Amino acid sequence: MTDVFHNIHPVTVIAPAAATTDNTPLVGAIIDRKGFDALTFVIAAGDLADADATFAVLVEDGDAANLSDAEPVADAALLGTEAAARLTFGDDNEPRKIGYRGDKRYVRLTITPSGNSGDAYLAAIAILGTPHVAPTANPPV
Repeated sequence: MTDVFHNIHPVTVIAPAAATTDNTPLVGAIIDRKGFDALTFVIAAGDLADADATFAVLVEDGDAANLSDAEPVADAALLGTEAAARLTFGDDNEPRKIGYRGDKRYVRLTITPSGNSGDAYLAAIAILGTPHVAPTANPPV
């Protein structure tokens, strides 16, 4: 059996919090890929109460630690698409994923609601994989 446990490092991108009740973008933490060759973002949706809300996904990357040079990631550097990772009001309690295979060190995920005036519970985790040194620490640090 393959061991995934010792070969991944999860990082909180968008922490679980009170429901989003407007269209303010949820800008995720900047992920530093140093020491890892793989990155997948996992988005967790809870109840998405507004009957016409949508939640667009954007992945940006850059070389600056603060992402002052952030650019949208080209489709060729993504696994899956931002369109497939988006959520709508009908996607209650459904996960989404989008992978990154670009060559920049820093990557960020942003979820932008539109038409949202109800409660929307969203969170996201970055799963870093293919570590240069394994096993990875537990708990993750």
